[in-house]
Amino acid sequence: MTAYLIRRLLFMIPTIFGIMLISFAVVQFAPGGPVEKVIAQLTGRDTGATSRVSGSPGGDFSAGQQMPGGDFGAINSKYRGAQGLDPEFIKSLEKQFGFDKPAYERFFLMMWNYIRFDFGKSYFRDVSVLQLIKEKLPVSISLGIWMTLLTYLISIPLGIRKAIEDGSRFDTWTSAVIIVGYAIPGFLFAILLIVLFAGGSFWNFFPLRGLTSDYWSALPWYSKILDYFWHLVLPISAMMLSAFATMTLLTKNSFLDEIRKQYVLTARAKGCTQTQVLYGHVFRNAMLIVIAGFPGAFVHAFFSGSLLIETIFSLDGLGLLGFESVLNRDYPVVFATLFIFSLVGLVIGLISDLTYTWIDPRIDFESREV
Repeated sequence: MTAYLIRRLLFMIPTIFGIMLISFAVVQFAPGGPVEKVIAQLTGRDTGATSRVSGSPGGDFSAGQQMPGGDFGAINSKYRGAQGLDPEFIKSLEKQFGFDKPAYERFFLMMWNYIRFDFGKSYFRDVSVLQLIKEKLPVSISLGIWMTLLTYLISIPLGIRKAIEDGSRFDTWTSAVIIVGYAIPGFLFAILLIVLFAGGSFWNFFPLRGLTSDYWSALPWYSKILDYFWHLVLPISAMMLSAFATMTLLTKNSFLDEIRKQYVLTARAKGCTQTQVLYGHVFRNAMLIVIAGFPGAFVHAFFSGSLLIETIFSLDGLGLLGFESVLNRDYPVVFATLFIFSLVGLVIGLISDLTYTWIDPRIDFESREV
């Protein structure tokens, strides 16, 4: 196992490097950039969705300042909308954002900083990238933890019962419900919940925005807990719909596969009861793939599965941060979050493999190629 761990850890290095290199190369060919965004702000043309971002790069330039170089006339510039701006001003912007260096130099400098966990500061917010991530983590972790726990707590017992009663009326109608749930996109279900229960057209039982009420700090501790879960009901319900369907069917199929094996028939022939067969023999083998996938499912839930839900319910989490950073060409945030999430994903993959061996010691990764 030690040799396998070393191989996996060493394999992470070229994997991370490749992810960052490809992403960096793609960004170089993408239209627009932070320099063009500042030019658009200065000329009053930044009217898109990204214009909500307040402040200016490094605090040096803002839309309220007088546009320099108004008498210079048109200049040859590679930036759209830069005609009429002082070339020295454009060069100062490029230097501020690091675009005065060649692309390969910027990439290797970025990787050197990331290896030392120096992720720099946001272009358009005067805070460090790590501080931004720290501010958004509570929302995403709240969504990820409760969605994953509820999905497992509901799906596993339901999947086991469906496997036991395979082909029964209970199995048939629950399968129909699960298939419908799987087919409905999470964001569409979220809108339906808002229409029904958040003051849309029918009832107004649940709040529509945030994780807590405006008066949350004035509430007693028990009311704070209730208020927190009260705000989570709708977004968690919308997020877990697809995961619930997938996990239920995975559990059922895993149990069915084990129930039909020879060792189960042998256990029944020896006089074992249904409970002894299911939970003494089948459960451990059937739940191997389900339980071992828990770390990955949790990370996926709060890193990548909540963008639309966060937007619909006005929850300022990591998904929304990443989306807005891409729109705003806030490259330090984009690449830093990509690096961190990729690293976490690789580590979680390793933890999932170790979980397999913890659940079933018969599994040996020593003879397996990375």
